[in-house]
Amino acid sequence: MTTQPAPQPRYTGEVVYFFAYDIAYEMGRDPIETLLGQPLSQFNVDSTHRNPRHHLFYQPRMVRLPPQERLGPKGPVHVHREVKLLPIGALSIRFRVPFAVDTLEELVAYHDLQFSHGSLHEDARKLAEEARRELTPHVIRPIERIPDEEAYTVFCIQGPLPADPTSPQPHLRAEVWLDTHRRAVAAVLTQEANPTALSRQESIESTSRHLSYYDDDLVVVDWDAALLVDHPHEWEETLYILELANLQLAELEAYDRVLDASLERTYRDLSSSVRGRRQLLRDLRELRIDMARFSDELSNISKFFGDWHAARLYEMTAARFHLGDWHRSVNDKLRTVGELHEMLKHDQSNRWMLALEIAVVLLFIIDVVMLFSGPKK
Repeated sequence: MTTQPAPQPRYTGEVVYFFAYDIAYEMGRDPIETLLGQPLSQFNVDSTHRNPRHHLFYQPRMVRLPPQERLGPKGPVHVHREVKLLPIGALSIRFRVPFAVDTLEELVAYHDLQFSHGSLHEDARKLAEEARRELTPHVIRPIERIPDEEAYTVFCIQGPLPADPTSPQPHLRAEVWLDTHRRAVAAVLTQEANPTALSRQESIESTSRHLSYYDDDLVVVDWDAALLVDHPHEWEETLYILELANLQLAELEAYDRVLDASLERTYRDLSSSVRGRRQLLRDLRELRIDMARFSDELSNISKFFGDWHAARLYEMTAARFHLGDWHRSVNDKLRTVGELHEMLKHDQSNRWMLALEIAVVLLFIIDVVMLFSGPKK
C-alpha cells in the first residue's frame, strides 16, 4: 500500500516585525565598531525594479545577532534578529519569524506573537535597553528611559501564489488573488480572528492602499500591518521602505512630545516668571536649532527613493501613517516656538531701549544739576 505524500502548506514565508525606538538626541561622531557583541556593518539593499539612473539608498549601520529558538504558535521557530543605528539617535530592531500555513486566518496568531515564555514585544524592549546602555557613551543627550516603541508587522508570503489545481494557469495574478481574498487579507491586517465579522466597508478600507509592479507581486499597507507577496530575494527593498517610514513616525512622535513639553514649560514660566527671560530665550533658540537639524536629518533618510516604484510605495506608506499630518503638527508647534522667541527677543530689546533712554535722561539731569550747583565765579 503506497502512502500519499503530505500536502504542502499553501502559504509559506516570514513575518517581519519592526520596533522603532528613540534613544538620544543624535549619535556621536566617534566610530562604533561593535554592538551587542557583534561587529557593525553597512546595510545594503539592491533594487530589482526600474529606478532613476542615480538613485541611492540611505545605508545605516547594523548588526545581525545570532538567531534564537523559541516555541511559537506552530511549534519551535528560529527568530532572526537585526538592529540598525541611525544618526538621528534612533534604533530600529527587526525580528523575522518563518511560517507555513494553509489559510490566511492562521496568520492572525502571528500578529501579536506570544512565545511559551514571554512575548516578542518583551524581547524587543529588552534588546533595545541593552543596546541603549551600550551606546550611552557614544550618543549625545541620551534619554533616561526608553519610551513606548512604534511597532509594525509585515506578513511576507512567498510568491508566485499557486493557482487552484483545476486552473489552466500554474500561478495566480497577485491582484486577482487580492480581489478574491480581500476579506481574509483585511482580517490579517486588522488582527481579526473571524474574517466574516468584518464589514465590506472595513475590508475595502484596510486593503485600499496596495501596489503591484509585476503580475506576481503585491504589497498591501495598513496602519498597523502590511502584507507582501513577492519572491523572497525581492522582499528587502519593500521591507526597508516600510521600516524607514515606521522609524520616521516614531521620531516625529518623539519630537512632538518634546515640543509639547517645551511649550507647556515656556507658557508656565512666562506667566509665573520662574526663570529669567534670558534663560527662556536661550532655551527657545536651542530648541529651534535642534528642530531644524532634526527635520533635515529625518528628511535625508527618505531622499534616496527617486520618483519610481520605491517612491510610490513610500508615498503610499507615508499617507497611511499620516506622516504629512505629523510633519505639519511639528512645524506648527515649531512656528509657535519661533513666534515666542521673537516676542521675547522683541520684549528684551524694548527693555534695553527703555533702560538706555532712562540712562540718557539721568545723565542729562546729572549734567544739569552739576551745571547749576557748581562753584560760581
